[in-house]
Amino acid sequence: QVQLVESGGGLVQPGGSLRLSCAASGKIFRIVAMGWYRQAPGKQRDLVATINAGGGTNYADFVKGRFTISRHNANNTVHLQMNSLKPEDTAVYYCNALGYSDYRLRFDSWGQGTQVTVSS
Repeated sequence: QVQLVESGGGLVQPGGSLRLSCAASGKIFRIVAMGWYRQAPGKQRDLVATINAGGGTNYADFVKGRFTISRHNANNTVHLQMNSLKPEDTAVYYCNALGYSDYRLRFDSWGQGTQVTVSS
């Protein structure tokens, strides 16, 4: 199995910054992509940012220019630098990884989530 562990969430004031981290472990042959999603109370889970093995990135419109996703492939880790945080960024942030446990067995794994609260 593939496990993901997120860290870095917390309480910050509007305009502040946080850096989230996610580490994947377990039976991993190859990671195709990793990403961050978030879910606010009463809302569906939305994509925030993704990064593939080649370094290509995608961002949701509501975080472009404020958030940056990066990865360290050798350690199966991904980070999300969040700047200029707004109250509407408040949500549980989940890490996701897509890949292969062996040459033919694919996985799609999720972390437990880390709470980000932006409030005065």
